[in-house]
Amino acid sequence: MIALRIVSLKQFMNSILTGDAFDIFLLEEATVTGACTYSIDGRINKDFYTPEELADKTVCAYDFVTWKDMKSTLFNLIKGKHTPLQFKFVLHLLPDHIPSVLREDISNSQLKSLVLTVKYDSGQAQLSTGTSYHTFVLDKEPDRLWDAALTKYLEKNSISTDSL
Repeated sequence: MIALRIVSLKQFMNSILTGDAFDIFLLEEATVTGACTYSIDGRINKDFYTPEELADKTVCAYDFVTWKDMKSTLFNLIKGKHTPLQFKFVLHLLPDHIPSVLREDISNSQLKSLVLTVKYDSGQAQLSTGTSYHTFVLDKEPDRLWDAALTKYLEKNSISTDSL
């Protein structure tokens, strides 16, 4: 697990809320606190869909909604003449991208998700990584690979950070 401070908040906010750099993530949860607090559970409510829609894997492909589908809603909650007091986004790397993070000799059968938490408070944004497993594991190599891959990805997308 690593913790990073965002250097250029404006550039980062543009990237996460209007750009496509974070479209490779799913949204587990979001909380935005301003004049009131908005809380979004990103888990797909399968009861909402018809059996035909559920059978179509493009409709409910994941357990969580994609960041791409939710970022405009969150942008609308954040924009305005007042900056939010705080927000928190818990993101999961899309399962299709996990093999590109792990080495070929590492099995991802025990791996549940690669997590990125974005927190904003007191005018600063921080990122932290995490790895969720289906069961307890001793091997921390997937954690290290995720940390390295995310750091490289942020650099590639011109998102400057400092280690905390």
